[in-house]
Amino acid sequence: MKLQRKNRVRALAVGALAVSGALALSACGSDDTTGAGGGGAAKPSNIKCDGKGKLLASGSSAQKNAMDVWVQNYSGACKDTEINYQPTGSGAGVTTFLQGQTAFAGSDSALKPDEVTKSKQVCRGGQAVDLPMVGGPIAVGYNVPGVDNLVLDAKTLSKIFNSEIKKWNDPAIKQLNPGAKLPDLKIQPFHRSDDSGTTDNFTKYLKAAGGWKHEPAKKWEGEGGQAASGSAGVSSQVKQTSGAISYFELSYATASKIPTAKLNTGAKEPVEATVDNASNAISEAKQVGKGDDLALDLNYKTKAEGAYPITLVTYEIACNKGNKAETLPATKSFLTYIASKDGQSALKELGYAPLPTEIADKVRATVAKIS
Repeated sequence: MKLQRKNRVRALAVGALAVSGALALSACGSDDTTGAGGGGAAKPSNIKCDGKGKLLASGSSAQKNAMDVWVQNYSGACKDTEINYQPTGSGAGVTTFLQGQTAFAGSDSALKPDEVTKSKQVCRGGQAVDLPMVGGPIAVGYNVPGVDNLVLDAKTLSKIFNSEIKKWNDPAIKQLNPGAKLPDLKIQPFHRSDDSGTTDNFTKYLKAAGGWKHEPAKKWEGEGGQAASGSAGVSSQVKQTSGAISYFELSYATASKIPTAKLNTGAKEPVEATVDNASNAISEAKQVGKGDDLALDLNYKTKAEGAYPITLVTYEIACNKGNKAETLPATKSFLTYIASKDGQSALKELGYAPLPTEIADKVRATVAKIS
C-alpha cells in the first residue's frame, strides 16, 4: 500500500505539469492548471468538512503540486465543496485576493505593509495575515549534455542569470567543476515572465550571497535570457532546450527528471537541493510577523553543513477576521486540513518540506481563530 500511494502521489505530481485547461476564476488567466476533483485520492480520516459550493483561490505556482494533492484529498472527503486553485503566480494571486475575488491567496513572499493596509478593505474588522504552509528548495535545473553532476555558486549564478557568463565551458564554471567535460555550448537562461515569489526568493539569494546587481523583486530584473510563465513553464523549457538553466521548485525537477545543480556555499561539501537540506536552512528562519501574522525571514547566506540556501516558504494569505460569510466555513475547513499533520505529511513525497513543528503549531492556532 505504501508503494502504491507513493506511485500515486508521484503520478499526481507529473500530471500537475501536463494537464491543461481553465477553471472558473476567469479574472486570472494562466498557463498552469489545477488537478482539482481528480479521482482516486485516499480519504484522510480527520478532515472536518464545512461549507458548501465553490471556493476560489489563486497565486503561487510553487505550491501547485502540493495544492493538487490537497485539493484532491479534500474533495474526496468533502463532496459538497469544490476548491478551485489557479496557479497564476504570487503577484497575481495577491492582487486578486486584495480585490476581493478569492477566498485566499498563495504567495512565496510575505505581504508588504501597503498590501496589509489595503487588505483591511476586504477583511472587514481585520486584515490579511501570512500563514506559512509549504517549504522547500528552489532547485537550479539544467540541461547540459554529458554533465550530470554540476556544481555552481551564488556569484557564478548571478553572472549566468545576468548574461555575463554565456558559455558552459566558461573558466568560472570550469573552476567549480574540475574534471567535468563542459561543452562549448551557449547557456540559455530562463526566468519567470509573471510576477513570482519564486523569482523574489531566488534573487534575494543572488543578492545576499552572490552580488546580484539588481534589487530582489517578484518581477524579473536581470538582463537577457528568455521568459516563460509559471514554474511549469520554465521547467518545461529546461527539459526541452539544450544548454538551458532555470530555477523552480524541486517537485518540478523531480517530476520531469531534470538534473539539479549542487551549491558551493562555503561549507565543506557542495550542497544538494533536497527536502532535508532545505529544512536545515529553513530551521534558521526567524519570525518577523507580528500577532497573527507569521511571516518569516530566511537566511540565504547560510554556510552550515548540509543546509541548502535557495529556499522559499509559501504562505496562504487569508483574512484573520472579516471573511465573507459564504466562504468562511469552507476556507477555515480547508486551511485546517492542509495545516494538519495529515496535510503536511503529503508534502515530502512531492519534494516539499513539511513545516517545522514550532511553526506548524502557530499556524494551526491562527487558523483556528479565523472568523
